[in-house]
Amino acid sequence: MTVTFKVNGKSSTVDVADDTPLLWVLRDHLDLKGTKFGCGIGQCGSCTVHINGAPIRSCQRRVSTLAGADITTIEGLSADGTHPLQRAWEELDVPQCGYCQAGQLMSASALLAKTPKPTDAEIDTAMNGNICRCTTYLRIRAAIHRAAEMKENAK
Repeated sequence: MTVTFKVNGKSSTVDVADDTPLLWVLRDHLDLKGTKFGCGIGQCGSCTVHINGAPIRSCQRRVSTLAGADITTIEGLSADGTHPLQRAWEELDVPQCGYCQAGQLMSASALLAKTPKPTDAEIDTAMNGNICRCTTYLRIRAAIHRAAEMKENAK
């Protein structure tokens, strides 16, 4: 099956089996290795990307459903690492092992796009399902608040 969609602002066409998960298309066919394989059943959040602005588990989304979609991966969040979330993550030393962080950042950026100044409860709800084995949840929450502050101050 041939499918065309946009990834990080660029048109991409792939010819793969229609049941191929987006995760493997990104990693194996488009060489975008930032999106991680975690559990493979959509429970951990490591593979989160944006599809038409919504955070989606790429391990569960079949490529056959993506014709014309606009997909953003961690590589598309900011080419130079200056997105407020990336800066806040670094400033607050959020990651330990770092494996889940691409998915965490993608979920957090979707939250901030909809809710510019989220409460702790809104952050917890939006980030629910993004599992961090190192348990850096409090630093993740603090970094989301910091990124929201950075975005507000940039206006």
